Amino acid sequence: MQTQILLAMDDSENALRAATLVATCFKPDSRVTLFNVAVDTATLRHLKRPALAPHLRSQQHHFNLLEEKKRKRVAETIRQARQILLANGFDAAQVTTKSQPIRTGIARDILSEARSGYDLIVLGRRGLSGIKDFFSGSTAHKVFNYAKDIAVLIVP
Repeated sequence: MQTQILLAMDDSENALRAATLVATCFKPDSRVTLFNVAVDTATLRHLKRPALAPHLRSQQHHFNLLEEKKRKRVAETIRQARQILLANGFDAAQVTTKSQPIRTGIARDILSEARSGYDLIVLGRRGLSGIKDFFSGSTAHKVFNYAKDIAVLIVP
């Protein structure tokens, strides 16, 4: 039986480590989807706080530049992850990419995608400090805690 792997991607070294783990520990006949939830800074423009709105509008150009830079970094990380998989014998037709804008939250969007037929979610851990992780919760922590009927592998 062919394993369906959802490999959550961002622009981090941890995402590349997760891709390397998949490439070296799973059979090359596995189907792998490199999945990215794109955080859209444009949503900042729609904040309802009157005191913030003018400042955010005046900085919109900077937000757009940051967003474009982030998109390019994510695309490069996904390209590198794909190359890692192909170099380890995965068939190009078995490695797909998918990106979507954030809908309900990064962790919830990953879980929603995983429910569409995957056997395993693989993601890197960002490495937030213990205190920050305790108060805000990492994506990896949320995916792990709320995944039902699907295995989760978190790569440090």
